[in-house]
Amino acid sequence: MPTPHARSRRAGPEDQARGLRRALLVVDVQPTFCEEGELPVPGGNAVAARIAEFVRTRHDDYATIVTTQDWHVDPGDHFGTDPDYSDSWPPHGLAGTGNAELHPELAKVIDAMPGVVRVRKGEHQAAYSGFDGTDSNGRSLETVLRDADVDTVDVCGIAESHCVKATTLDAVRLGYRTTVLSDLTVPVTEELGELARKEMAAAGVQSENSSRAAQRS
Repeated sequence: MPTPHARSRRAGPEDQARGLRRALLVVDVQPTFCEEGELPVPGGNAVAARIAEFVRTRHDDYATIVTTQDWHVDPGDHFGTDPDYSDSWPPHGLAGTGNAELHPELAKVIDAMPGVVRVRKGEHQAAYSGFDGTDSNGRSLETVLRDADVDTVDVCGIAESHCVKATTLDAVRLGYRTTVLSDLTVPVTEELGELARKEMAAAGVQSENSSRAAQRS
């Protein structure tokens, strides 16, 4: 897998003025969570394409970019033969399968881009949060961000109501200024999305359209 970028990407003038170093966290943009996948989220393919375009055009705005992937081998009770879709789920994100890889739209961009850090999670546990995973060198997501001197994160991906939410809440808990890019994520259901947005806002997570994020630079 790619290693962290050797150079520092530029930051926009707004970030420079505030002394911020920003990372983009792209959470679980995988075919397994898109239409025709094992655990499809409505709008998954469309948001994957939007995220790919954002990464392609805005990657230089970030000190580092990290993708996360569900990469399940034997996650125990996380998989259920009669899943309740709350604590147990149908098998998904199966390590080594095509549907556990990055979505093809995103992979086309990421594979041509040096320095993106890939974090995989959940081999033997549920692991909703990206902070539960490690990169190819065994570094936790927190260590990846600390190594890049990051203090601020933008988060996008699938699904807003589950792994995006869990990742943002952990980011806030660890002391990062945290923003969800609202048009670059989708929930499992709109009801669960609304509940997730309220929970994230209560924890101090900001919500911002990616067009506003682009205006920082």
